[in-house]
Amino acid sequence: MTAPTWEEYMAPALRVLCDGEVHRTREVVAAAADDLDLSLEHRAILIPSGQEQWVNRGNWALSYLARAGAVERPTRGHYRITEIGRNLVAQHSDAITERDLRDVPGYASPRHGAKPLPPPDAAWAVPEPVLDPVEQIETGIDRIEAEVAADLLNRLHGREPAFFEQAVLDLLMAMGYGGAEGRATRTQLSNDGGIDGVVDQDALGLSRIYVQAKRYAPDNPVGRPAVQGFVGALHGNQANQGVFITSGKFSKGALHYADSVPSRVVLIDGDRLARLMIRYGVGVQVKRTLHIVEIDEDFFA
Repeated sequence: MTAPTWEEYMAPALRVLCDGEVHRTREVVAAAADDLDLSLEHRAILIPSGQEQWVNRGNWALSYLARAGAVERPTRGHYRITEIGRNLVAQHSDAITERDLRDVPGYASPRHGAKPLPPPDAAWAVPEPVLDPVEQIETGIDRIEAEVAADLLNRLHGREPAFFEQAVLDLLMAMGYGGAEGRATRTQLSNDGGIDGVVDQDALGLSRIYVQAKRYAPDNPVGRPAVQGFVGALHGNQANQGVFITSGKFSKGALHYADSVPSRVVLIDGDRLARLMIRYGVGVQVKRTLHIVEIDEDFFA
């Protein structure tokens, strides 16, 4: 069973408000969720921003209802039903859709030329109206980042090993592991002793992270022997922490072995590598910044 859409919250939200009293936003949304018999599983779902999905969708339902004049906000974060809202819930007691709101005189026209809030984009192959506007944006960003991540791995795999090793060190520095005065050094390819790079976390190099980088294809997993060799190289350098990064993936045996050794060995596969590169801006650039705005209730207080 799928989670209720933002539209499905509108009718129960109005039913909650039918007592004519002023209710807090969270109170209305929570009661609407109870009315919908929302499961604990659905209540645990988070959208990319970290907000609970059901709260986000309930808030958008109230926003649409307010735009139609079905509810009013006497004070910040509080709602009360209007006569329009009573008529709506009487006419559509089971379900109210955004199309029903369009029949309300003045809907989506708070000022001349205003347009309705955009419906979900059918080009994303998402059944209308599953996503609210913020979820549409976050879903679009997720799709873009997934495509960029795949492209990143293809490009990394197409370059020489030295390029891949330097990219890995650049990422660790971007993540802050070099500290304020630290540095990252790539070892000589002919005699690296199982270590491809070293990150000094302080100016004197007293704290070091040793790095192994394997430019592997997605269908060629890094096995346990390679990780064992890296752990041996750590011991040879009297080190107890290292990062093993691959453009491919790790076998189950490699993952189990890394968890079982006393040394702190972090394994980063291609998927996580690409996500980290995007997050810390390594090998990518920001094409456009979007700003999501909302009314400043303090301004109108």
